[in-house]
Amino acid sequence: MPPDLQLGTLGAWVPRSLPAGELTSLATALEDAGYGTVWISGGGEPGVFGPVSAVLGATDRITVATGVVNIWMETPASVTEAWHRLEEQHPGRLLVGLGISHAPLVAAAGAGIYDKPLARTRGFLDALDAEPDPLPPGRRVLGALGPKMLALAAERTAGAHPYLVTVDGTARARAGVGPDRLVAPELGVVLEPDLPAARDLARQALTRYLGLPNYTDNWSRSGFTADDLADGGSDRLMDALVALGGPGAVARRVAEHREAGADHVAVQVLGPRPHAADAFRALAGELR
Repeated sequence: MPPDLQLGTLGAWVPRSLPAGELTSLATALEDAGYGTVWISGGGEPGVFGPVSAVLGATDRITVATGVVNIWMETPASVTEAWHRLEEQHPGRLLVGLGISHAPLVAAAGAGIYDKPLARTRGFLDALDAEPDPLPPGRRVLGALGPKMLALAAERTAGAHPYLVTVDGTARARAGVGPDRLVAPELGVVLEPDLPAARDLARQALTRYLGLPNYTDNWSRSGFTADDLADGGSDRLMDALVALGGPGAVARRVAEHREAGADHVAVQVLGPRPHAADAFRALAGELR
């Protein structure tokens, strides 16, 4: 079940927290640079479809995807309503990524008890499918990492959008969803030629993720240990998770993800000038 729309092989992953004008300006620059899809983060609060609507309205062709809708912050009804409204206004351009979030974030938001994430995700999909004229499976993906969630993605959606994964993680995603489903990993990049400095910038960006079990458990499947999580993350972990260096180094890492089974790679620019349009343009010139 491939997605029922064109993503292209290269996407850009950007946070919804960017000011509205900056986000729409960046989206138009990404479209002009030839990116196939812009992924907009779901975040820890409801309302992601507002920025999505703004980006769809500011662009003409680029596919817009959520990376991902937090299913603790939205409901099957709110997702369905947004899907119908945006599909009517911008037909064939929206891919809805859905995800279970993380226990500490759900607890901090007072959204409920984070229990049985697989069952909760399956229940959300069941409720989506019970809505009148539901969001089609070919227009949704899961932010899946572990084997059971990847199997659910293959069963009920167009595929997986794994975030913060190594090349080995992409290979596991491909094995988990099978040959006929989408694998579209996010890849953080730091455009800094000095490797120690690049690693430090990567650590600054990734520190908040080192205490989230969904990610750390997934990295352990690739052989990383508690020592790799200490002191902001080991060099080995930073090198595996983030593409460091110039556009050529990023191109090599993107190629590795594609060789591991990725159909589409969504690059996220990290560092002192995150989400700068000129950085995305430089990458597009090397990666297309």
